[in-house]
Amino acid sequence: MAPLNSEHQPRRRLSLHEYLSMRLLKEAGLRVPEGQVAKTPEEAYRAAKEIGTQDLVVKAQILAGGRRKGVFEGGFKGGVKVVFSPEEARDVSAHMIGKKLFTQQTGEKGRICNEVWVCKRVYPRRECYFAIAMERAFQGPVLIGSSQGGVSIEEVAAEDPGAIVTEPVNITEGLRKEQALQLAEKMRFPTPLAREVADSMIKIYNFFIKYDATLVEINPLAEDSAGSVICLDAKVKFDGNSAFRQKEIFKLQDWTQEDTRDRNAVKADLNYVGLEGSIGCLVNGAGLAMATMDIIKFHGGTPANFLNVGGSATVQQVTEAFKIITSDSKVQAILVNIFGGLMRCDVIAQGIVMAAKDLELKVPIVARLQGTRGDDAKTLIAESGLKILACDDLDAAAKMVVKLSEIMILAKEAQVDVKFQWPVD
Repeated sequence: MAPLNSEHQPRRRLSLHEYLSMRLLKEAGLRVPEGQVAKTPEEAYRAAKEIGTQDLVVKAQILAGGRRKGVFEGGFKGGVKVVFSPEEARDVSAHMIGKKLFTQQTGEKGRICNEVWVCKRVYPRRECYFAIAMERAFQGPVLIGSSQGGVSIEEVAAEDPGAIVTEPVNITEGLRKEQALQLAEKMRFPTPLAREVADSMIKIYNFFIKYDATLVEINPLAEDSAGSVICLDAKVKFDGNSAFRQKEIFKLQDWTQEDTRDRNAVKADLNYVGLEGSIGCLVNGAGLAMATMDIIKFHGGTPANFLNVGGSATVQQVTEAFKIITSDSKVQAILVNIFGGLMRCDVIAQGIVMAAKDLELKVPIVARLQGTRGDDAKTLIAESGLKILACDDLDAAAKMVVKLSEIMILAKEAQVDVKFQWPVD
């Protein structure tokens, strides 16, 4: 059997900035507010002038929710601001661009705001919530609607679950007009407007399918002062496995919004997810990776990451994997758990040795290498003279790496310098 192509291994979902999502929805035939993106305060001023109205909204572009209640570094409050002149748009933008915005979703790390979206303010008569999501529970797409829009849907779900209605869609048949119309009526749109809302839902569904989206959230989907349907805000997520056929969409990804480790992992064709623990994990196979994290937790440790090198990793990829793992300052020990089937253990061993030498690793490594060329891998590690602790039993390896991590953490707290030196004399 040939190794799986890394291009088809699971990847994380792609999120786009609001202004890009709005642009795509407009191309799909939906009404959105007139607006322009700006990367400097002066560009924001010119955008506001070109829009040609005194009623404007300036929105910080970060990939996180809760912008309206967020706080910028420096103390400026609010990532969504109503302004009444191009001059005010420029002044507000100056407080946003180049600053980190902290919201409930970003946590203490915040997200850098490199752009703002300056758009025409819309005065809605009514605001509703509408989304399409790919849900396992429904075995396909599901429409989600509520008459309560423009607010946190999580709060609505907690306070009034009956206010949220769902409509599963048979993905082979597509969204039928009568389905969309029924949902629009349940969202309390009056009959004449409900037909227009249903048409918009069908356009959004077609967009969802065309671009391999996993979520399209319009909050709010509104009726404007002229009685027409308009999308006032949008969040779109795309299935990372579709990158090979959605190349133009994936070119729009803003890597400044992502962790450097995530960016480096994608470049190296590695599947990586950073966590909050102290034990770095390098494993082949998603199932084995999950089992490895479970056994670390069972023995009292906490994994620092999910990292799956797959079945066709090269020495260079393994070395890059170690660079990514050790770039996390929380990592105090590393567990390598390889079951060699497609993946050769000697390739992993070469990568471990190269990484230990090149990166001058100062954290202990426990390696469990079983399967294809497992004996060759053990020989490579033994002959390297490096202090890498080999262990054939996974349970024993997990116990060992947890203990080593605890020693490193205690030494760090006591400000005692613990060194694991390579090579061993």
